[in-house]
Order: sequence, then C-alpha cells, then structure tokens
Amino acid sequence: MLLAAEWGSGQVLWSMLWIFIFIMWIWLIIVIFSDIIRSHDMGGWAKALWSIAIIFFPFIGIFAYLIIRGNSMSERQLADAKAADAATQDYIRSAAGTENSADQLSTLSTLHDAGKLDDAEYATAKAKIIQS
Repeated sequence: MLLAAEWGSGQVLWSMLWIFIFIMWIWLIIVIFSDIIRSHDMGGWAKALWSIAIIFFPFIGIFAYLIIRGNSMSERQLADAKAADAATQDYIRSAAGTENSADQLSTLSTLHDAGKLDDAEYATAKAKIIQS
C-alpha cells in the first residue's frame, strides 16, 4: 500500500517506457541474430565476428550491424518468405494432385510434339480435358 502511494503517474509512465525500450532491445537482438544465422552471403568467420561483436559490444555491435547490413535484411527476409510461399504452393499442388486444364494441355502438347502420342490419342485426350 505504501509503495503504491509513493509512485506517481509520471513514474509509472517512465517505468513503462523503459520496459518497452528493454523489450524492443531484446527483440532487436533476436532479429539480428536470426539474420546473421540465415544470411547466405556471409561465411562462418564473418558470422562469428558479428556474433562476438554483438555479445561483447552490444550497442556498438547492433548499431553497426544495422548501419552496415540493415538494407539487405529486408531483402533476405523477403527472399525467404517467397521461397517459403513457393514451397507451400508446390506442396499444395502435389497434395491435391490436380493440375489446371492449361497445364494438362501443355503437357499433352509436349508429349504429342515429342512423338509419344499419335494424332488420335492426342485428340481423344484433348477432348477429355476440355470436357472436364
């Protein structure tokens, strides 16, 4: 009770601000370490040096990383997201086991041009695809 009476609204807001800054700092460290680990354009020694710099010199290391490699962080994250999306779409297509009719017609045409299907088989298969 006595502690709550001694704290004013300004002190509570000030404490909340410092807690927010601390949480943001932790989140920034997590994001930078994940970027270091997932980066394909750095070798093992460069990753180790950046990690050591961030652990032993946290402010300088993090700000230097953001200044030097900050622009390419979003590019790497976007490339990873596109790769994950492509993998998900490929999995969905393979799990569904169906192609759209344009893909089927393209495959059929390739087989016909390669001589694996004669004209009668090609016409029958094409009619079946178009009807469905």
